[in-house]
Amino acid sequence: MSTREGDPSNYIRKRESRAEHGQTRDLSYPPLPSALVVPCYDNHAHLEIADGDDPLDYLQQLDMASSVGIRGVVQVGGDLETSRWSAEMASKEPRMLAAVAIHPNEAPAYEAAGTLDDAIAEIDELAARPRVRAVGETGLDYFRTDESGRGAQHRSFEAHIEIAKKHDLAMQIHDRDAHAAVLETLMRVGAPERTVFHCFSGDAAMAKLCADNGWYLSFAGTITFKNADNLREALEVIPRDRILVETDAPFLTPIPYRGRPNSPYLVPLTLRFMADHLDTDVSMLAAQVSSNTELVYGSWDAEPVKQGGSPWDAAIDPAELA
Repeated sequence: MSTREGDPSNYIRKRESRAEHGQTRDLSYPPLPSALVVPCYDNHAHLEIADGDDPLDYLQQLDMASSVGIRGVVQVGGDLETSRWSAEMASKEPRMLAAVAIHPNEAPAYEAAGTLDDAIAEIDELAARPRVRAVGETGLDYFRTDESGRGAQHRSFEAHIEIAKKHDLAMQIHDRDAHAAVLETLMRVGAPERTVFHCFSGDAAMAKLCADNGWYLSFAGTITFKNADNLREALEVIPRDRILVETDAPFLTPIPYRGRPNSPYLVPLTLRFMADHLDTDVSMLAAQVSSNTELVYGSWDAEPVKQGGSPWDAAIDPAELA
């Protein structure tokens, strides 16, 4: 699926269009929001996925994010190809850290091909690379994967938990329609010290349980959706030192631009919505979330980027990503 021809600024994947399913969506990027006074971070994005009629490359997205007060992004992998890309780009781009993993919906395909163990072993190797600060996204997805693939998901999830512990990395959890199973797994095998529920989708009771265990909840644009009362109630009950914010770009664009391409520069929309809902000052919330993010992933400046060229010079042979 690689579309790159040596230039890492090109994208690996094109987002599937709703038009392919007889639906339509606005494919233009939303306008820049007002800049945050106190900077913050996007702790979960997929900048390797192209979206829209005129896709922005990852450096354009980072530049736009910087212009509105987003000081850094965690670039997240979901298979070997995107995890390699994430680790390589983070090694050269000071505004990017990386997370690497086999996504739960990819695990059954690797298992069917007889390569899941090899893939997990490579994730273990990538996790040791500089500026890789998280294992993710990993977890369980009972929405897209049926019973036949869940064994592979569980085996992969537990292996990723061990990798995060081994390398003392944060872990980003993908949990879709699998709340009880995810919680049971974490309780049984023991969660990494810094565990993040990416795009939290549970209710207030689950949020309180997570916070009581010291886990973090990351809120995406979904918290702005009209039907997301459960997320707003979850936000209300957790301590503010457990809150993170993300885009999951190019997906889950916040209101009023739902359905259009998402990007880290839109974090201020979600953060302002959260501050309004909590009846707090957005700068105070941004400062808290920024501090939380650095506690989870460390400083973006703690490890130097590679010298000798910009990310535009970081050509990777596409054959290496096949």
